[in-house]
Amino acid sequence: MTIDNTSLMSAEEMAGHLRTGGAALLPTDTLPALAAAPEHAAQIWTLKQRPQDKPLILMGAQADQLLALTSSEARIDAEPLALRFWPGALTLVLPVQGTLSQSLNPGRRTLGMRIPACDATRALLAQSGPLATTSANASGAPPSRSAEEAAAVFPRLPLLAPVPWPAPSGLASTVIAWTSPGCWQLLRQGAVMADVIKHSPPCSG
Repeated sequence: MTIDNTSLMSAEEMAGHLRTGGAALLPTDTLPALAAAPEHAAQIWTLKQRPQDKPLILMGAQADQLLALTSSEARIDAEPLALRFWPGALTLVLPVQGTLSQSLNPGRRTLGMRIPACDATRALLAQSGPLATTSANASGAPPSRSAEEAAAVFPRLPLLAPVPWPAPSGLASTVIAWTSPGCWQLLRQGAVMADVIKHSPPCSG
């Protein structure tokens, strides 16, 4: 599929589009992403035909901006990992305050968050604020690996300029969840090796 230039948006244009309730397609270091502002995240499940029990990830441009959402205990453990691996392919699932988790992870009080190692998308996030994201494919289908593949799945959505996007790794992020002080649980092995948690004490329960 050839990308129509009219479907491309600069970071400034796309930030405005997202703030007013639109969804969009973005490059990341792992896989192309489908994104929306957190308050408009419900459309992502509809677009992907994805069950709502599968949470979305909150991507941001600054670690402090994301970690400020979590508890002080979790932040103590999360900050060293964020310093080591962000920007990068590690998603930290942390307890969050307020109602944000209900928009991205309904029925739970935790939220996965990360900073992508992709300059164009971080530039967008700096203007738009944190975004609800997921991989740019229909639920159960193989992931998209380029702007062209993502646009073929979601032809009505704008794409972040410029294209072609940087080649992604093709591996999803590694996901670890904070369960108690000093303790992490591996939820998904991905691009980052799980040695980040091998020195944690055993999780109870």
